[in-house]
Amino acid sequence: MSSLKRIFRRSVVLILLVAALFVGSIVTTHTLSVATPAHAAAVVGSIQDPNIKYIGRWDQTSSTTMYKSYWAATYLKTSFTGKTVKIKLAVAVNIYVSIDGKTDVLYVGAKGTFNLTPTPLATGTHTLRVAVRSGNIEFEGLVLDAGAKTVAPTVASRLIEFTGDSITAGYTDTNTVLSDYAWLVGEQLHVEHTQIAQSGICLVAQSGCYSMGTQYFKLGGIHDINTPNWDFSRYQATAVVINLGTNDNGHGVTKATFQAAYTTFMRNIRAKYPHAAIFAFETLRQVYVPETQAAVKALNAAGDSNVYFVNTVGWIGAGDYSADGGHPNDQGQMKIAAKLAPIIAKVLGIPAN
Repeated sequence: MSSLKRIFRRSVVLILLVAALFVGSIVTTHTLSVATPAHAAAVVGSIQDPNIKYIGRWDQTSSTTMYKSYWAATYLKTSFTGKTVKIKLAVAVNIYVSIDGKTDVLYVGAKGTFNLTPTPLATGTHTLRVAVRSGNIEFEGLVLDAGAKTVAPTVASRLIEFTGDSITAGYTDTNTVLSDYAWLVGEQLHVEHTQIAQSGICLVAQSGCYSMGTQYFKLGGIHDINTPNWDFSRYQATAVVINLGTNDNGHGVTKATFQAAYTTFMRNIRAKYPHAAIFAFETLRQVYVPETQAAVKALNAAGDSNVYFVNTVGWIGAGDYSADGGHPNDQGQMKIAAKLAPIIAKVLGIPAN
């Protein structure tokens, strides 16, 4: 019996050892299934990299291989280690690139795997901002040095959205969207900013003139009118600046029609941005001024006290326009920004510079 007991005990011990090894192999296998350094490295620089921040209206759902934006002045930013960085672009696009906060460099027709650091940088951590000058950007990711990584950039908690026509789009200015008052105000106030603006657009739809009253709520602009509605839950603007009316005047829109459309436009914006300050910018040509003021008063009277009329009389003079006489030149845009920034800053309760 004692011999049988010893055999039994040994058998039990052996079974327990085998079971322990089996359980241990299960635990080890489960542990290895968690993200490994090799897996993490595959994400670095990809469009899903959480350290790449997208500012403005980006389509991040239609494709798993690229993110697309239809609006000029849309930008992305990140920080990265290493000495070089390349951007992958599916189609040709004109972009402005700023590294380490230095002056933006314009790259015309950038496409494919495009080198943004023809002269390698010093070793360290660098900042990168890529802004769209014109064209639809189709961003496929970044390529960094071997072993390099991305780092989360600084992102402001506030965002101002500017919507308008060619004046807000920087038409005729040296660096177009980077030279206009919208970009300048955003940079001066140290907030994120977007420009939902296109040359030639009206507020009220007319023959030969698309309606910002419709297009503002779309993913794409007037050259991509069939894009889906924009998902306003993607971000909430702290403020919206509206500068529309010049082209409506040129197309003969009646004052009553313009006033009604402006009122509706602001109410529709309020529905999307419940807490944003809305600024109705007086057109530089002083057209539809009483109508714009009346639209603001209509919202104020309805209980919306966070809507403001911006008086622009005397902001710029004859020497502040480009050769065509209708669009502010670089100097004019800077003067507009210098006047507008403090007004917005006061309402938002932030420093003016």
